Amino acid sequence: MKLKTKDLLTLAELTPKEFLYLIDYSLKLKKELRQKGNKPILKNKTLTMIFQKPSTRTRVSFETGMYQLGGHAINLSSNDMQLSRGESVEDTAKTLSRYTDCIMARVYDHKLLDKLSDHASIPVINGLSDSFHPCQILADFMTIKEKKKKLKGLKIAWIGDGNNVCNSMIYGAALSGIEMSIATPKGFKPNQSVVKESSKSTNIELTIDPVTATKNADVVVTDTYSSIHNNDPKRIKKFLPNYQINPKLMGTAKENAIFMHCLPAKREQEVTSSVIDGSQSVVWDEAENRLHTQKALLASLIYA
Repeated sequence: MKLKTKDLLTLAELTPKEFLYLIDYSLKLKKELRQKGNKPILKNKTLTMIFQKPSTRTRVSFETGMYQLGGHAINLSSNDMQLSRGESVEDTAKTLSRYTDCIMARVYDHKLLDKLSDHASIPVINGLSDSFHPCQILADFMTIKEKKKKLKGLKIAWIGDGNNVCNSMIYGAALSGIEMSIATPKGFKPNQSVVKESSKSTNIELTIDPVTATKNADVVVTDTYSSIHNNDPKRIKKFLPNYQINPKLMGTAKENAIFMHCLPAKREQEVTSSVIDGSQSVVWDEAENRLHTQKALLASLIYA
């Protein structure tokens, strides 16, 4: 399926039909890879990867995904480019559009992605910004579908910081018909415009009580409380111990609930080792599925 959008920056660009298609296509590509390998549908295609932030899963999954589909990926840090010497984002976007077939950028400021999108004639993918992380959510919902065999009618409990990943997960919930209950300390709510918009399509509950959020939850999700920008110990103390995912809190969700985390995790902060390494954790499948959803996205933006 050819997506109507040129770019993927938040997830809001997708229709519910397109979102669900990408999930199912990802599952198909995963099965295909294990049986006989993926077809080289992106042969002679090149992905430019721009990294302002460190990356493990995003870089390896995109680069491996392009290779498995017959294409090639170029990895560029900001210091490798003329951006570091004052060339404008606008001119960079126009230049890269003449050389390659798609741009994936992992950036500090989401506004840079908007500029890339506005001035590039090729697709632009948000590999992570301070506001959204749509690629992670594609992998998350693929994992949920893989484990639960459905999406609509399930409940996700998000515990912790209403951050970039949470914002995109709210969009994913709206696109799939999943309900979402979000427990954050005061002052750490997700983007309110995202909540308002998504509440038109599904139930989005905001609370300060983690137990309220996890009650009857099919999926329990968290992320780190600190980032490369904000490692203030005073900030972290606002989350602990109430917003830590531990066996006691997992016990308030459904008995067959799964635990998810986008990684990297700070063990014994947002989640205990007993949970992330426990039988309910699906974080390694979730991490692997970044590969398969990147391929589905790339194929749908470049090839279709």
